[in-house]
Amino acid sequence: MSDLTPDAVIVATLRGARTIAVVGASPKRHRASYGVMRFLQGKGYRCIPVNPGHAGESLLGETVYAKLADIPVPVDLVDVFRNSEAAGPVVDEAITVGAKAVWMQLDVVNEVAAERGRKAGLTVIMDRCPAIEWGRLGLG
Repeated sequence: MSDLTPDAVIVATLRGARTIAVVGASPKRHRASYGVMRFLQGKGYRCIPVNPGHAGESLLGETVYAKLADIPVPVDLVDVFRNSEAAGPVVDEAITVGAKAVWMQLDVVNEVAAERGRKAGLTVIMDRCPAIEWGRLGLG
């Protein structure tokens, strides 16, 4: 299923966020999570990597955390680079830590988790990439 989030919601989500947790962030430069994190940092966002296999390491100038609850600052947006099934627990974590929005990357769709997120008051975007949307929507 394709995401039907209106462009205005996508723009508001990107403009309203300052701190983004990148769940599934990889230190491998060829991985999409690395490129998107670097792109978003270049647009002025603070991107905090979340990857239990690399917790305590540094990635693009930020400490990597094992889970969202370990991040010592409030998170506005949770960008999910995990498969659709794994996105469910990430949405639950995002609700628990008080994030405002969850963004599931391309090919990541979990309708049940999205509904939980929406019921908790989060904006949920699925099957999209913020870097692609940035260009498509002409966000300078």
